[in-house]
Amino acid sequence: MNGLPIRVTAVAGTPVEMGAAHGRAHADEIRNYAAGRVELSGTGTTLGRDELLSLGASLVEAHRAYDADLFAEMAAMAEAAGLSIPEAIIVGGYTDFLDVVAAAAGGAGFEDDCTAVITPDALSGGAGFLAQTWDMNASATPHVIMLDVDPDGGPRSLVFTTVGTLGQIGMNEAGIAVGINNLTASDGRPGVTWPFAVRKALMQSTFDDAMAAITDAHLAGGHNFLVFDRLGNGASIEAMPTRTYIELLGDTPVFHTNHCLVPETIAVEGARPDELTRSSLLRIEQAAELLASDPITVDALMDLTRDERSICRHPEPPFDYESCGAAIMRPATGDFWACWGIPSENEYEHFSLTASSVP
Repeated sequence: MNGLPIRVTAVAGTPVEMGAAHGRAHADEIRNYAAGRVELSGTGTTLGRDELLSLGASLVEAHRAYDADLFAEMAAMAEAAGLSIPEAIIVGGYTDFLDVVAAAAGGAGFEDDCTAVITPDALSGGAGFLAQTWDMNASATPHVIMLDVDPDGGPRSLVFTTVGTLGQIGMNEAGIAVGINNLTASDGRPGVTWPFAVRKALMQSTFDDAMAAITDAHLAGGHNFLVFDRLGNGASIEAMPTRTYIELLGDTPVFHTNHCLVPETIAVEGARPDELTRSSLLRIEQAAELLASDPITVDALMDLTRDERSICRHPEPPFDYESCGAAIMRPATGDFWACWGIPSENEYEHFSLTASSVP
């Protein structure tokens, strides 16, 4: 295996300072990435760029109201990169924006993203893991980076993300880890996109506060959020704009892919192509099979992300999806392993945070 190392961008200080540093570091790349995201979001509609950006503008106030600091960071990033605020929302919250487009104009854009698992401490040598692939339109892979976020007055975080996006998957020094899977919602609306919820959860120091950052959000689209902390508390949240379901971690691993699992959220799940539904069902089944014995180790989780029967994905017509990277986090120890690109073709790199000591 070979491939490129994941790029690391350090941002520190006030929200404006962090956003400006992010935007300056990747300005040309962010603009190009945003242009592609806006164009893809109109798939299956008659909406042009101006109409899509007008729809994106309907989400601005929800983001501002949700968290002023995160909004200031995004706005500073956008200004430094030469984007409008609606473009910044779309480049980061693209998959949620697809749900908004579908509700407003019958869009046909789909993304089928990620296979994720939380493993209990007892099955993982005393310290559990949150691990996942990050699957997306293959055009996203070149833009994957790691943000080292060190805000004034808040916990430092390592955040696996893409340029122009505040956060996708991450872990902070207080021992809070957050992962995600995309869900397709039929009840998309002007609201907060998922990267804001991820980053707000990573601004917290307790499991309950991290959960509330997600469940209290007025969300624009559907996502599954996975939250895990250094004390072994874990949960999978199926968060649709108008419905929420929480599954708490017990004695066995929690798995999630890209379909809703309970009637409450299935009721507002958007229609998806049969091939993507089959993929999601197969990936969750094979992930459970691969982790059927314990102890569950970091090597076993790396092997899971590299399993090419269904989990480690390569672009195939008609859907141009691939595993653009993967992340494995162990909040109790502060260890973070990240892989850029298709995991079966690339090496993991190890990063570390100092988790707070267990009381």
